[in-house]
Amino acid sequence: MPAPRKYPPELIERGVQMVAAIRHGDSGRPGVIRQVGELLDIHPEVLRHWVKKADAESEEKARGVRRETLNLRRLERENAELRRENGILKAAAILFAAEIGRAS
Repeated sequence: MPAPRKYPPELIERGVQMVAAIRHGDSGRPGVIRQVGELLDIHPEVLRHWVKKADAESEEKARGVRRETLNLRRLERENAELRRENGILKAAAILFAAEIGRAS
């Protein structure tokens, strides 16, 4: 049976959000995790662990979005190329049909 959690998930989530907000406003400020941990009565190492985990998840999500964006751009280029080729083939078909019509 796993050990009971000392900190409720809501408290940890709030601490991670506070650290992120402070870092966003003042990225060079040292000791943010310690200060937020003291304010919320969370051990700084526990909070640091959760902040690192949240940062990793956020980076992973950003990579997924970038991957999807790149894939979408590739598909849009491919679609444009196929439309151009389709236009060429339609024009060629019209020319061949006109040639056959004149030959008959």
